[in-house]
Amino acid sequence: MKPYFLLPLFLLLTQCAHPDPTGNAAPQGPAQRGGGSGAGLPQIINVSAYDPKERQRNGRGFSENDVSALRLNGASGLIARAGKGGNLDTKCGSFLASADRAGLLPGVYYRLQNHVDAVAQADQFVNRAQALARSRSWNAPALLLCGDYDANSRLSDILRFMDRVESRTGVVPVAYLENSQHLKLLLGQADAATKARLRRAPYWLALYSHESGAGPVFPAPVHPRGLLNQYRVWADWTLWQYGGVDWEGGRSRPKVYSHGRYQFSPWFGDMDRPVERNVFNGSPAALTAFWRAHGLRLQ
Repeated sequence: MKPYFLLPLFLLLTQCAHPDPTGNAAPQGPAQRGGGSGAGLPQIINVSAYDPKERQRNGRGFSENDVSALRLNGASGLIARAGKGGNLDTKCGSFLASADRAGLLPGVYYRLQNHVDAVAQADQFVNRAQALARSRSWNAPALLLCGDYDANSRLSDILRFMDRVESRTGVVPVAYLENSQHLKLLLGQADAATKARLRRAPYWLALYSHESGAGPVFPAPVHPRGLLNQYRVWADWTLWQYGGVDWEGGRSRPKVYSHGRYQFSPWFGDMDRPVERNVFNGSPAALTAFWRAHGLRLQ
């Protein structure tokens, strides 16, 4: 992780402790309307073929062909799933094209799964990303590359996926880790050389409940620093997914971190349905630099 991308964690704590009472801190629109915190940090939306989720209240909607409402509510970027476990995501290209039209930074992630060879999955990911990069004349400077590592992933597969993506693109992909006891033990017990290899990938932290990932070995992390201490690899996080969904009876409902000094709203601005949300640990200028450093160049 490159430290010049990051702002000190106390900045996030300060902003979360004193949310803008108007909810209109984001320059592009009312990103945090309704009492959310994290104002001042760039907001990133991640999507897949499961999106958009069903409408649940009055407000703005979106589709894979029009994500302008996300931009109007303050989003700076959109990361779409390119594929998982050998299968490509059917909405990825449409989401990215609409994100670029709306002025959002585009990114892609691939969910690594154990039943398909890690290098084969990396090749599918790179092939898809390169095809997307050639598919249109982009306004954005780069297409961010991210690996999404399953809760039961093998350490050797994570490293093989990372190395293959880098060898073919020159880009070290961002590392998104499912919040599991298995991964905490696996990475925490890795040797120093392996941890140094992992640290080259910026950490995309998954924590949308202060009780996430609790188990017999590790208690609930409560806050991002607690999760960092459990993995014992990265000194800080770059992206934090603070908002996801729970599925009950085929219907989604927001699952958003709201505990102690970190009080995020269940809803993203005036959107009429749940969206999966992240903050970037830095300024808008640092976000663009990060996107260029860990993405395929588009310009």
